[in-house]
Formats: sequence, C-alpha cells, structure tokens
Amino acid sequence: MIIERAYAHLSSYDEETWPWSVPCVRQLLNEGLRFTAPVTFLVGENGSGKSTLVEALAEGFGLDSYGGSHDWRYASPRGKSTLGERMKFDAASGRGRRMVTNWSARKGFFLRAETALDALGREGFSPDYVSHGEGFLAALRGKFLHAGLYVLDEPEAALSFSSCLELIGHIDRLAKEGGQVICATHSPLLTALPGADIIEVGEHGMRRVAWRELGVVDHWRRYLADPHTYLRHIVEP
Repeated sequence: MIIERAYAHLSSYDEETWPWSVPCVRQLLNEGLRFTAPVTFLVGENGSGKSTLVEALAEGFGLDSYGGSHDWRYASPRGKSTLGERMKFDAASGRGRRMVTNWSARKGFFLRAETALDALGREGFSPDYVSHGEGFLAALRGKFLHAGLYVLDEPEAALSFSSCLELIGHIDRLAKEGGQVICATHSPLLTALPGADIIEVGEHGMRRVAWRELGVVDHWRRYLADPHTYLRHIVEP
C-alpha cells in the first residue's frame, strides 16, 4: 500500500455549499478516510460524491485532475478543486512513506472514464485502428505496470463483461506487486475482487459493506431474475 489514510481540515465551512454539502465529503473532513486493503472500491449512486472523492484523492497525490500520470503536469487549465488542494495523506510503511514524502518518487495514474483515451493517448497509448474498449485495455497493459497509486473513476464504462474481467486481473496484479488502487464504480463485477475493501457512499456518508450487501448487487440480481419487475414501472404498455 501507498497511503493508509486521507484527510482534509477546514477551520469552518458552509454545509450548504458544494462540496461541503455532500455527506461523504463532510465525513472525510470529520473523520478522514482510512484504507485497509491495497484495493478500495467506492460505490454509490450518481451524485453520491464518489467521483468528487476520487478526483480530490488524485489531485492531492499530484495526479492530473483531467486524467494522467504524476509525470504529466498538467493537461487541464483548471486548478485543483477546493477539496483536492486541501487533501493530505498518512503514508503506509516502506515504499508508501517514500512516495508520500518525496514528490519526485510519486508514481501512479488517474483514469476517469470521460477523458481516459485522450489522457492515455497523450502518454503514448493512442488506440489507433481498434475499438474504444480494446484501446482502453491496450493502454492498461502498457501503462499500469509499476507500484504506485492508481485512482480510477468508473473504468468499466468502456468495457464489456469479459473486458471487465481482464481489468480485474490488472487491478489484482498491481495490488500484489505493491501498488494501491482506489476505484469509484457502479460495477458488481469489479467489486467482487477477493480481498478488496468496499465502501458504500450515499446520504449516510461512507460505510464499509460486504459485496453481497451492496445495493447495486441486490438490484442486478433481482433484475436479471425478473426484468419485468423493474420495467413495468418504466416502460409504457
């Protein structure tokens, strides 16, 4: 692992103003976010704040908020977010301590679904003559190689079922080789990775849950068993 805890401090803030109005952000300010495994999944509905969290974590570590590695600064003209510029870390022992305290030693990548191919292309992994998903996987094979902090925001967006399984293999390999992965996702496939820590994000803030207890897992299970149960409320007869 690279980091054991992320936190941010403000002497005061307006709970009605974004991002402080988001429950998981307020919990981060009050308690910090502790990491207990090399792979952490943040799962929640759209608007729950999981992408806000992962973006701030990436920015705090020095990764481009647009998407990219620590060595590429910066593709985006915008500055850090109000949360990202305040993010601090407690380092894990060994390699993590060196990466957190030494700016030049930091390694990793921030991958966000909407800018992933452009960010990877800037670093030499342009997906010419292949599909979106194939290019995405080719870049992962070529870029996600070394121990570091890898922050992913909905990486499953471009991937098929079988490609998601390959992504799980890449994440598992990174973790076993000393890297750390923090991933915001809606995917019940990815979150089933053995040994991963799962944090459910919502109006309650943040709480750790088992895979089978995730709301998204329950919904997918029931939908696949009987789609009509859901669709009768959506599709007009």
